[in-house]
Amino acid sequence: MIIKCLVVDDEQLARKLLEGYIQRIPNLRLMKSCKNALEATEYIQDNDIDLIFLDIQMPELTGIGFLQTIFRKPAVIFTTAYKEYAIQGYQLDVVDYLLKPFTFERFLQGVNKASELIKMKTLSNKMISNEITGKEKETKDYITLKADHRIHKVMYDKIIYIEGAREYVIFYMEEQKIMVLESLKHLEEVLPSSLFLRIHKSYIINKHKVKALYGNQVEIAGKQIPIGRNYLEMTKNSIF
Repeated sequence: MIIKCLVVDDEQLARKLLEGYIQRIPNLRLMKSCKNALEATEYIQDNDIDLIFLDIQMPELTGIGFLQTIFRKPAVIFTTAYKEYAIQGYQLDVVDYLLKPFTFERFLQGVNKASELIKMKTLSNKMISNEITGKEKETKDYITLKADHRIHKVMYDKIIYIEGAREYVIFYMEEQKIMVLESLKHLEEVLPSSLFLRIHKSYIINKHKVKALYGNQVEIAGKQIPIGRNYLEMTKNSIF
């Protein structure tokens, strides 16, 4: 099982050490190394991560502050020189707390704990997914959204497009819009591909609502929505 990792630390030497440790373990794959939490926030919006090695004391946004903003948390191992944050770390359900400087052996101990947790989570998700048959996915014609202390039942054919806004997404319908705490990445997986298409890192559209396609834009409900460079060919083939 490959574990996709993210390193977040404002110290270059600390990042290099972690990068080297990660490369020594065959089932770990370093996806990105970030020098601050804001850079990491932008990355995880559109990328799946299994394990984060996270420093605590960083400028602008601390590791703890960053962790509190994540909607669906991956496994997290704190890597810090400050032992006084240990209790707070465990309150946030971090897997381990590595106090700098730490050895490779101590690093490996934390990785093994995280690996077991990730395996259990993956198995649980597969069991839940298997309970939903392909037939049920095809016949379902709505999505439920939690917003404004309510649960909204939104029919697929009422959705025009969906726009990503950091940790939130905005569903645009003909008569209203709803903002929910969600990610486009997850919606791309759960919405039926026969109706919906991701055309940009910030947009998913209802293919049946498209009026025209020209250049790198689609016209939908009187609005021009950009098509990302990596999505252009797929968009042309899927809509027309």
